[in-house]
Formats: sequence, C-alpha cells, structure tokens
Amino acid sequence: MARYVEIEAVTGNEQNIIREDLKFRTGKFLWRVSFTAPLNPETVNNMNLYVTDAAEKPLKTSIRYDPVGNYIEIEPLEPYAKNESYILTITKNVESKGGQKLKNEMQVRFRV
Repeated sequence: MARYVEIEAVTGNEQNIIREDLKFRTGKFLWRVSFTAPLNPETVNNMNLYVTDAAEKPLKTSIRYDPVGNYIEIEPLEPYAKNESYILTITKNVESKGGQKLKNEMQVRFRV
C-alpha cells in the first residue's frame, strides 16, 4: 500500500500504537483516535485535541466523538499542504467519564 502520510515523530513510548490505514489519497484525511474507556464528551474539544503546522499555527478542524465506537475523529476543514509538516496534539486534559485524565500528552508529527 502506498504511504500518503509520513509519521515523522511520536512523543513518549507511543510509537507502537500509531498506525496508518489510508485507503484514498486526499489532502483532507482524518485522524481517528481510539480509547479504551468511555470519555467525558465535554473534554473532547479543540483545546484538548488539535493540529498545528510546523510553526505551531493551529489549523481549523472538526472534532467528533463517537461514544459507541469510543473514538475521536479529527478532520481538517481545509486540505493539508503537500510536503508540509504538521503536529497532532492530544493533551492530558482529555478525560474518561470517571474523571481520569490521560497520563501523558501525546504528539504525532506527520507530513502529507
């Protein structure tokens, strides 16, 4: 399968949980982040999950939480620029329904 996203770096020891599974080449692919526990939907927002360019300028994104599948989708509202690096950040402020926060902030640096 062709690689349309190059994952350049992942913070912490989380490299083994990042997978690329793209079926179509577009500049507007979305990130799907799965969780093991149901989330507090109030913590699923663009302050706690966001994408920036390499200069840390935030991109406009749509963020959706699917409580049945227990995942978050982060989709850009405009295409990513080719050969530009971006950073997906998931802060420790994302929490479960029980109030437990993520142990570590996670960042994925990628290039389209």
